[in-house]
Amino acid sequence: LRIWVPGCATGEEAYSIAMIISEVSEQQGSKAECKIFASDIDKEAIGFARNGVYPEGITTDVSPERLERFFIKDDQQYRVKKHLRDMVVFADQNLIKDPPFSKVDLISCRNVLIYMNQDMHKQLLSVFYYALNKGGFLMLGASESISGFEQAFRPNDRECNLYRRQSDGMAAGVSH
Repeated sequence: LRIWVPGCATGEEAYSIAMIISEVSEQQGSKAECKIFASDIDKEAIGFARNGVYPEGITTDVSPERLERFFIKDDQQYRVKKHLRDMVVFADQNLIKDPPFSKVDLISCRNVLIYMNQDMHKQLLSVFYYALNKGGFLMLGASESISGFEQAFRPNDRECNLYRRQSDGMAAGVSH
């Protein structure tokens, strides 16, 4: 399983996905390998994410069970455990200029497109289409859309803003 989290900031989304994948894998007794590629243009944020140390305030967003399972309490901070950090590869990346990760099964790009103008929005949706495996998933933020790419991505779960890549979407005349 290959997952890409573009615009990952300080890593919370990437680590959250890693936690969910870890839990589901355990529940299903799966030994499938998962690699999460998390990228951002902000080198300082990437450094923070790689370090995997968060303030005590995360207790308001992370359940006590997950804190115990995935973090080590260190004074007033929580450090992500090594097995979870090993699932995530953080990289400096400019989404507009640098090549994307490829052959991914899921792209979780929540609240990145809202900062882009319409031309960049279209460019990135095209990049995401080509980065995803056939049948792969694209998850966007609540305020984002696939506008102009309806033939490339089919809604899978409207409430979660989750879309599935169509194998012939770009060939059907949606080229940007």
